[in-house]
Amino acid sequence: MILEVCCGNLESVHAAVRGGAQRVELCSRLELDGLTPLWEELREARSLYPALKIHVLIRPREGDFCYGPEEVAQMEADIEKALELGADGIVIGALTEKGDVDAEVMKELVAQVKGRASLTFHRAFDVCRWPFDALETIEVLGFHRILTSGQAPSAQEGTDMLRELQRRAHLTILPGGGIHAGNARRILEFSGCRELHASASTALMGRKVTDAKKVAAILSVTQDL
Repeated sequence: MILEVCCGNLESVHAAVRGGAQRVELCSRLELDGLTPLWEELREARSLYPALKIHVLIRPREGDFCYGPEEVAQMEADIEKALELGADGIVIGALTEKGDVDAEVMKELVAQVKGRASLTFHRAFDVCRWPFDALETIEVLGFHRILTSGQAPSAQEGTDMLRELQRRAHLTILPGGGIHAGNARRILEFSGCRELHASASTALMGRKVTDAKKVAAILSVTQDL
């Protein structure tokens, strides 16, 4: 089982590593569901933890996932910067106004990444109107995994969808959303998935910061899976 810890700052990366995380998703502004991280933090994390797998969220703004040409250009520039700074993976997603995967935008961004880093389609998937059609499109585009709560408020509530996605998928289904030591094992066992995504965070002066003990607890209850 691989645990990916969502880290909104460098302090959280330190805690994730102390807790034993194998991979992190680096972003900023978790209170906005995550935006593109600060490049100084990516540079520092890469320097301090050369063996750590670091996936980088590319999301230029809060709100919906429908992006215009200027925003796509910004995402392209951000992807290039993340790769230059040593990102092992890129986490992206774009939708049409109708709620389908924006295949044209995604083709452009995927082509930039392909062969250089792992590709994750983020939780924009959870607002796609036809999840199984979206799954097929994402697979054809060449993604390696989909981060999803099973189109529910939390992965625990979305286990039925997670299980069906896992049954159909030829890529990795990465459950995320409200995962903690109390439900991690059940989600894995019921869905058949073998990776998890969690912030494992605690509130610290108005910020969400990863808690090393929470990371270790999730790993402890899932270590034999």
